[in-house]
Amino acid sequence: MPAGTTVDLLQLGPDFVRDPYPHYARLRAQAPVHHVRAADGSQVYLVLGHEACRAALTDARLSRNWRGSGRLRQIINAAEDDPNLAHMSMADPPDHTRLRRLVTRAFTPRRIQALTPRVQEITDHLLDTMTRSATRTADLVQALAFPLPLTVICELLGVPEPDRDAFRHWSDDMLAPLSPQAQHTAYTELGAYLRRLVAAQRARPGDDLLSALIHTVDEDGDRLSPDELVGMCNLLLIAGHETTTHLIAGGLRTLFAHPVQLELLRADLSLVEGAVEEMLRYDGPVESSLERLALVDVELGGVRIPAGSTVRMVLADADRDGARFERPECFDIRRDARGHIAFGHGLHYCLGAPLARLEAAIALRGLLQRCPDLAPAADVATLEWIPGLLIRGVRTLPVRW
Repeated sequence: MPAGTTVDLLQLGPDFVRDPYPHYARLRAQAPVHHVRAADGSQVYLVLGHEACRAALTDARLSRNWRGSGRLRQIINAAEDDPNLAHMSMADPPDHTRLRRLVTRAFTPRRIQALTPRVQEITDHLLDTMTRSATRTADLVQALAFPLPLTVICELLGVPEPDRDAFRHWSDDMLAPLSPQAQHTAYTELGAYLRRLVAAQRARPGDDLLSALIHTVDEDGDRLSPDELVGMCNLLLIAGHETTTHLIAGGLRTLFAHPVQLELLRADLSLVEGAVEEMLRYDGPVESSLERLALVDVELGGVRIPAGSTVRMVLADADRDGARFERPECFDIRRDARGHIAFGHGLHYCLGAPLARLEAAIALRGLLQRCPDLAPAADVATLEWIPGLLIRGVRTLPVRW
């Protein structure tokens, strides 16, 4: 049957952005799919619940190939031939299969694991700087959660240090733009920068990941094209720091809201890896998946989604579904949280998940060791949340110690 009345998300309650979970749960109890109007006025079909989201994430009728659809402007104010979009996250098989195979040859588990000492070194340096504050206060986002993953991914790709500040601006305007023009400008400026970066690394290759991507060739002689190199750099730079920033900050925000769990973790830091998994499940940094395009009329959970519609799977709701997790509203760092889909599911599962887990664990362990009296310095109700349905997080997180 077709979806019922369009749901205006802003009308669900004044606290929807801060705490969407009870609203999603009420919608899920009615049906697994709803046609909604988002805050920016766009209309999208939301898929709710763990089982429905997993099924939708592997449904070939829901495409990520927006570049060849003629409908790209439904989701992004960018040109269809923009090289920033020439990456595996904007492709279906067989193109996705080819691109992921080439990138995986360079972005190996061994390369990620070898980063452990450097991630620890960067974390220690950032904490040294933060704890020198005479006021014993800081914005945790600016002091640690943002610069740590940004520094790691920029070093991986060989981005010079003076150029890194620009990525915060570009990333914000690409993922949570204040206007369509701001998003278009960010795509244009980042694309031009990445072309220069690729050219520089091609001329002077090093031991960085971008140099490896430039020179990676598979058994059939296939390699990434110039546009695909720009696209993969875009994907790795933006996805490689944005979600981890909000995993670290969001994880700490959740601990502050659950003081018993915070004390449990402080008393036994060997629990930190499991705590990261529960943070991902309970209040992860990605609220809903990237947009999918319905290639044909699709029926999910008895609801018909017309061809050409924009569809998003609400990962946040899936991981709070009582049909999958016992007492899902309970934050418990000793829970076995395996099976969450905070990093997605299926062929678009996040390639950088191991790096995000590594960075979050090192950051949280170091923070709690260095600042045993760490506490929030502002009421969570006063924090500014990032708009939109993609990233779940706050722009600042004031702390004291």
